Amino acid sequence: MLGHRTGLIGLPLRLLAREVYDRLVAARGPSVVALVTGEERIVPSRAAYWVCTVEAMPQGLGCDFVAVDEIQLCADPERGHVFTDRLLNMRGLHETLFMGSDTMRPAIARLVPEAQVIRRERFSDLTYTGAKKISRMPARSAIVGFSVDSVYAIAELLRRQKGGAAVVMGALSPRTRNAQVAMYQNGDVDYLVATDAIGMGLNLDIRHVAFSATSKFDGRRIRPLMPHELGQIAGRAGRYTQPGTFGTTGEAAPLDEGVIEAITEHRFKPIDRLMWRNDRLEFASLEALIASLEAPSDHEILTRGREADDLASLRTLSDLEGVRRRLTDGRDVRMLWDVCRIPDFQGISHSEHTNMLARIFDFLHGQGRVPEDWFARQVKRIDRTQGDIDTLSKRLAYVRTWTYVAQRKGWVENDAHWREATRAVEDRLSDALHDALTARFVDRRTSVLLRRLKMKEGLVAEIDKDGTVTVEGEALGRLEGFRFHQTGSTSPDEAKTVAQAAAAALRPELHLRADRFYNAPDTEMDFTEQGGLMWGSDAVGRIAKGDDPLKPGVVAFVDDDAGADVAEKVRRRLQHFVDRKIAAAFEPLVAMERDETLTGLARGFAFRLREAFGVLPRSEVAQEVRDLDQDARGSLRKHKVRFGQYTIFLPDLLKPAPTRLRLVLWSLWKGLDDFPEAPPPGLVTVPATQGMPGGYWAMAGYRAAGQRAIRIDMLERLADMIRGADTRAGFEATADMLSITGMTLEQFADLMQGLGYAAEKGERPKVRPVADAGDPSAPEVPDPPQEAPSQPSETPPAQPPELPDAPSETPEAPPMEAPPAEPPTETSQEAAPPIHEDGEAPVPPSETADEVAPTDETEVFYTFTWAPRRQGRGPRREEGGERSRGPKGKGKPKGKPRGPKSGGKDRGPRNFESKPRKSDKIDPDNPFAALAALKDK
Repeated sequence: MLGHRTGLIGLPLRLLAREVYDRLVAARGPSVVALVTGEERIVPSRAAYWVCTVEAMPQGLGCDFVAVDEIQLCADPERGHVFTDRLLNMRGLHETLFMGSDTMRPAIARLVPEAQVIRRERFSDLTYTGAKKISRMPARSAIVGFSVDSVYAIAELLRRQKGGAAVVMGALSPRTRNAQVAMYQNGDVDYLVATDAIGMGLNLDIRHVAFSATSKFDGRRIRPLMPHELGQIAGRAGRYTQPGTFGTTGEAAPLDEGVIEAITEHRFKPIDRLMWRNDRLEFASLEALIASLEAPSDHEILTRGREADDLASLRTLSDLEGVRRRLTDGRDVRMLWDVCRIPDFQGISHSEHTNMLARIFDFLHGQGRVPEDWFARQVKRIDRTQGDIDTLSKRLAYVRTWTYVAQRKGWVENDAHWREATRAVEDRLSDALHDALTARFVDRRTSVLLRRLKMKEGLVAEIDKDGTVTVEGEALGRLEGFRFHQTGSTSPDEAKTVAQAAAAALRPELHLRADRFYNAPDTEMDFTEQGGLMWGSDAVGRIAKGDDPLKPGVVAFVDDDAGADVAEKVRRRLQHFVDRKIAAAFEPLVAMERDETLTGLARGFAFRLREAFGVLPRSEVAQEVRDLDQDARGSLRKHKVRFGQYTIFLPDLLKPAPTRLRLVLWSLWKGLDDFPEAPPPGLVTVPATQGMPGGYWAMAGYRAAGQRAIRIDMLERLADMIRGADTRAGFEATADMLSITGMTLEQFADLMQGLGYAAEKGERPKVRPVADAGDPSAPEVPDPPQEAPSQPSETPPAQPPELPDAPSETPEAPPMEAPPAEPPTETSQEAAPPIHEDGEAPVPPSETADEVAPTDETEVFYTFTWAPRRQGRGPRREEGGERSRGPKGKGKPKGKPRGPKSGGKDRGPRNFESKPRKSDKIDPDNPFAALAALKDK
């Protein structure tokens, strides 16, 4: 066409016309190229080249060149009569060109004998490949469906499995269609889902065409596709010299061998019938117009097709009395015919469409044009970009109707303005529809990653402060430590693609991160109470059970894609951290293990302590403790081992840090699924939670007694206080006892019962000093403290010295009375009052009358006596150890006490004291060694 001075070309699709128009504008400029379609009209004053849809080709231009594309559509039942008319009547002054299938050769030869036929052979081969599943469809494929629902379903499936697809349908506007095609052409997606509109005018990079169905609804019935129709669509595969393939997918049946051969060999049955309608119309009357439209042809290959929509609308309107009354002359009949030719873009029912046509005809006939305010309301009603795909598609169809009306000369006032306005609305709706199609049927993240992976380009990952990983502008997930966690993946195929892209992009980052981690200080790492290993806020591994309780292993959390080098570097660094953490927290145990001076029973006992992580209930090793001589005990005490009445422990290992680590290692060694947590640091007593694993309280540094558990170092201090009391006759709790436990009297009574004491509750008149009653200004005597002392430091309080040999080291025996007090020093003002068996000092009558006075109030007190529970006939074994030697009952012995020298007679209360065995060497480190030596003298 550009080889001639002027030219006119008719194309079967509006979108194809727009494409050709853009190419001509690029070659000659917009001032000489016109575009005329049903919805667009761009006609510059110096137009030399006209690009039109076949239906909109103007008559009588007298162009040097005329061309009509896809001339085989002369056989189309709906539009064929238009193409046949152009074949018979449109001619260029110098050249006329009809392009289409070779099946039109016989018909053209009969109708236009002077025509010359030029055949263009296909440069590439077309091969049938059979049926393929959509999930196995090769890249750069087009899948053809013949309904909107089918197209949407296939596109949705491709989104989940392949990252998405572009959608092309005849109902799309050129702007939307071009945006979808561009997305496919530039590789954003590798798949195209289309209707049979793909068979005309789309030259795309398609390598395979798959039919999801081989029949379609043609507006009246569902019919199978003809071989030449299948060939028209399958021929989109391959480009220039690149071969193409075609096949079936989904529920489509395999193609017949004859059809396959016809498509691959390009041999189809010639077209022997062309659709035709009389173009010489009579407008004298409505009946004359209808008769001319129904006139038969005098040529045997020209036949009338099915009744067109415009003729059907004309018949319906002619039956309306209001319309017939306005048809007074030929001008009115022509106007009605022009209105009936408005296409049913909306796809609404025939009655709704004709009602709209009647309204427009009424405006044109009565007012000469469509009222601008009414027209503006119709346009404004659809000028909204919100909604889903179906809603936007309907609005686009509506605006095409009003665009068509605005294109008709003289139908609306200020038609140039409304052409631009309706075009702008269509553009906005087209963009919104493209966005909606893309959002629904394209996963941009997966499609972009697939394209970059296919191009084998290096992917660059960006990692935010919160660990969000972004590759090529797409957020893939989060990097936590050395493991990548995807976000937003909805299918296995999508997850696989994201994983591949993340692995390729993160591999350099993981190597750099592993180097930083290996050189990071221990202060940046920590462990959780469930055995997890943290680097900052990221989990990088966990502690694993080893062959030795104090020598666990580690498991590094590293993705397989990171490589073995990264995994090994992370594992070694975690192992170093755990080893150093254990060495620092259990330094006393490590030092005791390395002490070569520990031999014999002492070394064996040190090994038992090491196995117990430095905290060993005495009942579990009662016999081993008895077997230790003073030298062995002295060597263990040098390592700060304390032999308590209830527990043998190292005080330094009761600090919060060793306790927390000890519970983790103990839980790991025991194979617990859920590791119990350490009690809050600084509390003397905590609630004795039920259901804890056996041995937990000892590992936590506590001993359960009654409703609460008491810290073992404070329990030993309490035992030292009780040791000086008369546990047989009974004693009361002192203020110091309540103070160190931080308990109320009732809580303390429950604790003592849990330790094996009987608690007898009583009431008595409350006495207070006379000074309190007579002098209001006298200070009030405070009650014993009820709360626990302030949080202890990491170093437990100093413990009172142990007696060498015995009652303090035998928890099963009743607590012994304290050794005789030393004589008062010279600075003492008066001697301490004697202590009676009931634990109270007698008060002289004279002093009582002057210093205290009875009150009307009463106070509650408890008397505690040693009374371990019995099971059956034998005494209960406390803590799994030996029999308790305390008396039965609630603190009072039954019968007469018997002793080895009493002969069964009651000799009254007895005092006991600890002496070193004659055969044992006195421990020089024992603080009572000097007293024992003096006593022997």
